Amino acid sequence: MNRFRPKYVTFDCYGTLIHFAMAEASRDLYAQILDAPRMDKFIRNFSAYRLDEVTHEWKPYAEVVHNALERTCRRNNLPFRAEDAEMIYDRIPGWGPHADVPEGLAKVAKEIPLVILSNAMDAQIPSNVETLGAPFHAVYTAQQARAYKPHFRAFEYMFDMLGCGPEDVTHVSSSFRYDLMSAYDLGIKSKVWVNRHHEPANPYYEYTEIADISGLPGVFGL
Repeated sequence: MNRFRPKYVTFDCYGTLIHFAMAEASRDLYAQILDAPRMDKFIRNFSAYRLDEVTHEWKPYAEVVHNALERTCRRNNLPFRAEDAEMIYDRIPGWGPHADVPEGLAKVAKEIPLVILSNAMDAQIPSNVETLGAPFHAVYTAQQARAYKPHFRAFEYMFDMLGCGPEDVTHVSSSFRYDLMSAYDLGIKSKVWVNRHHEPANPYYEYTEIADISGLPGVFGL
């Protein structure tokens, strides 16, 4: 069986590699005043507003969190406090990887260079990357690209920096809306969806599905 061997394996970071603990932060703030159904609705709203915020022109991620939380509180008839948004943002550098990540990444890194393309700030992500258990050829951020995914400009910045094109990479993500839809539209043929149950499957986007990063070496026959 002939398997595609890319020049680079490119990754989304938060959610795919790092456990994205926005829901836990939301519960810490509001679970005492919201019952379970309203808390679940709040978390869904907060996720949707973060996505909406990054589809506009680039701004620092602290502002993304602030604006999204403020809009979510308004929609759910809760008082908004700026210090709550700051607390959530300040937690991000302390988040660690999903348990399956370090071993799977280390196996791939022995054969193919790894790259991160993340909706992050430059000062935010190094401590997260240090926990991933594998060397990375490059880590590119939305701050550098001046664009958040799903904007094409973020991916194009990565291609420019790597000196390659969509045909040269395998892109790995747990999100269609942030990553895999744009990857499909940009012509990245080799895509891997890590099914962390964030979103439903959508075979239209032509990907290989894995349950977690322990399955990634097998995609390349490693």
